[in-house]
Amino acid sequence: MSNHRYTGYLAAAMLAALVVLMIAAGCTSTGTVQGGADQTVTITDGFGRSVTVPAAPESVVCSGSGCLRYLVYLQSQDLAIGVDDIEKEGRAIEGRPYALAYGAHFADLPLIGEFRGKDDPEKILGIGPAVILKTGSTGTAYATSAGEADKLQEKTGIPVVAFPYGSLRNDAEQAEMYAGLRTMGEVLDKQDRAEEVIAYIEATIADLEARTADIPESEQKTAYVGGVSSAGAHGIISTEPAYPPFLWVNAKNAAAGLGTAHADVAKEALVDWDPEYIFIDVGTIQMENDGAIGELKTDPALQGLSASKEGRVYGVLPYNFYNTNYGTVLADAYFIGKTLYPDRFTDIDPEEKADEIYTFFVGKPVFSDLNSQYRNLGFGEIPL
Repeated sequence: MSNHRYTGYLAAAMLAALVVLMIAAGCTSTGTVQGGADQTVTITDGFGRSVTVPAAPESVVCSGSGCLRYLVYLQSQDLAIGVDDIEKEGRAIEGRPYALAYGAHFADLPLIGEFRGKDDPEKILGIGPAVILKTGSTGTAYATSAGEADKLQEKTGIPVVAFPYGSLRNDAEQAEMYAGLRTMGEVLDKQDRAEEVIAYIEATIADLEARTADIPESEQKTAYVGGVSSAGAHGIISTEPAYPPFLWVNAKNAAAGLGTAHADVAKEALVDWDPEYIFIDVGTIQMENDGAIGELKTDPALQGLSASKEGRVYGVLPYNFYNTNYGTVLADAYFIGKTLYPDRFTDIDPEEKADEIYTFFVGKPVFSDLNSQYRNLGFGEIPL
């Protein structure tokens, strides 16, 4: 063998060894494989699926109710390169703070399919995101699953990371929400922001609870929330037996004991309960005759309620609008706390607090824009 050929083989062998060492060095316990622009990370999504995605992807699409909201919460809305049809429809009433903040931007993006996770794989493939993020609420018709994620991934050849959306109604659903934020944060390399969002929610709930924690049970106010939005507007009998704002400010929910899911109660039961305070989800005005508000004004049985006769009916902003708007849940809680226990919330202006909360979650103080969608009936007494 000539020296020239030997030198060539040696150089090739050294290069091959170097490549092996580089690959080995890039394989860490967290599943990261390093390689410049081709760097990837393998994560476990909310359904236990192992998914390899580009590290810090430069483009994503969000599928399912609430998924794009989480993208905004993680300050990554500029990564979205396609949206479902709910983001492109003009509507008379827009109840989503993230859409009020960034709706014009999202409306200009290409379509990926219908809302509630009814994806069009061909449209997604044509847009070509680096990652597809997919979510839905457990136990509803709009939930997603490992099977759906696998199917979409097979059809597009694009990694799909899926997870349950969660809520703040109980510990299990709150854990789902936190896990979903952390999963998305890991995909987007936004782990710090995910933890910041979780810490903010925890601190806010702790503040609400601490303000009213020592109120004796005998002095806790009894309240009912009606007209609660759930996949659309509803009337007075639509309620939340585990309405989070009531739990956080130690109000007695008249409908408590009916489970944790959305419920419709008998009108006769509401009359029997005769709660001290009634809060109306002002999303109800999308119904004929203003929904729950019209019922309180015209129904003789409801007109006899103490809260109706004595001027203790108040408007709260709807938080169920294409899944849970977490900023609105927290903002509503401060208004309700201030209304029920004003001496415990003397330092709080509910509207200012709402804007502080919205600015944290979506980057803009959108309370006025949101309330104006509902004739400014939120955060005030509703005259009957």
